[in-house]
Amino acid sequence: MADSRKVPRRIAQTILNSLKGGVVPRIGLPYITVGRKNEIEALLHDISIISEGGASFRFIVGRYGSGKSFLLQAIRNYAMDRGFIVSDADLSPERRLKGTSGQGLATYRELISNLSTKTKPEGGALSLILDRWISSIQSEAANETGLLPGNPLLSEAVDRKIYAVTSSISELVHGFEFAKLLSFYYHAYLEGDDDMKAKVSKWFRGEYSTKREAKEELGINIIITDDDWYDYLKIFALFFRLAKYEGIIIMIDELVNLYKIPSSITRQYNYEKLLTIYNDTLQGKAKYIGFLMGATPQALEDRRRGLYSYEALRSRLQEGKFSRPGTRDLLAPVIHLEPLTPEEMLILCEKLALIHADLYSYERKIGTEELTEFIKLEYSRIGAEENITPREVIRDFIELLDLLYQNPGMTLKEMLQSDEFEYTASGAVSDTADEAFEGFSI
Repeated sequence: MADSRKVPRRIAQTILNSLKGGVVPRIGLPYITVGRKNEIEALLHDISIISEGGASFRFIVGRYGSGKSFLLQAIRNYAMDRGFIVSDADLSPERRLKGTSGQGLATYRELISNLSTKTKPEGGALSLILDRWISSIQSEAANETGLLPGNPLLSEAVDRKIYAVTSSISELVHGFEFAKLLSFYYHAYLEGDDDMKAKVSKWFRGEYSTKREAKEELGINIIITDDDWYDYLKIFALFFRLAKYEGIIIMIDELVNLYKIPSSITRQYNYEKLLTIYNDTLQGKAKYIGFLMGATPQALEDRRRGLYSYEALRSRLQEGKFSRPGTRDLLAPVIHLEPLTPEEMLILCEKLALIHADLYSYERKIGTEELTEFIKLEYSRIGAEENITPREVIRDFIELLDLLYQNPGMTLKEMLQSDEFEYTASGAVSDTADEAFEGFSI
């Protein structure tokens, strides 16, 4: 059941290095994606709704190492392949949704800095998007009129199309200034004025600290602030659609940093901002935009400091009476990540073993029985049923592969029987692990 496609060496190296380091690789995920089929299908349904002018908001909840970041990264790649712009940011003490020292604006700046497209997946795509928009409008006008570049009539046709885009944006809250800046950028593009293009981009990135500075450089008496940055994300979403993209997916991870805010008042302000965004998307006040928020169960459910401490959020997000582990409602606002099964972990290890062997050009010697024994031992740890995560299993397995490659005289069986690999006092495999593999084969 392993992916039979040959993994390019550069991608294979990135996959193994990232996973061994405990982080999710940015590239190569299709080669190692296992499980999460239902969760991915639910989120892809959201993406299709967004492309039709809707909006979505989901919380992805799981413990550290449970696969939250992996799922978000997989959806990120799916979305870009389907013509979406994607941006992501991790919250931190310096980046929140709202703060007294510009922490909300810092999150906005991170998101705009990380704008990514299929052709520029590493981020920093704002200028590319703006230039592509202008170029596509010029091409459309030329095709419709049959006029050649340099003809004044073609310039007039392009101006009319630009005006149509900016007019539709100017009707939104803060849209007039945004549309004016788009017009500035367009004319700077035509005139080769890189300095003006840079100033407009600087404004879009939220890097003007005072209205006076913006007024002097652009003639715009408004700047993006900690209070209204979300409004500008909604404007960007509509603009991106007009620029021939499907929409934008915003991914914000590490919501646990809101839970960690020591001041209860500051936490409440952040939860209020979260509620505003949540209500906007679900009530149809936003278009072509989706939010995916990564959180731990504690950050969500703690009644003293978590999201559930804010009653308006708890009443919206708390699971109903019929959802339970194994039977979760994946159409609800919160997606609780179920642990990967031992069978799924076995398939993943099979894939990693093949990638490792191809990368280092050796004949793979680890068979299915040995892989099964490894997984059984991992799942036989004391408390593994509640506490084991894919991150731990994967890191252990890649370490084993590296050691076996560097010590060709050793076998996996010898490694598994070492003192360091004994997780239970008796060394016996748990009934749960045995039952999971009963009748199972690759």
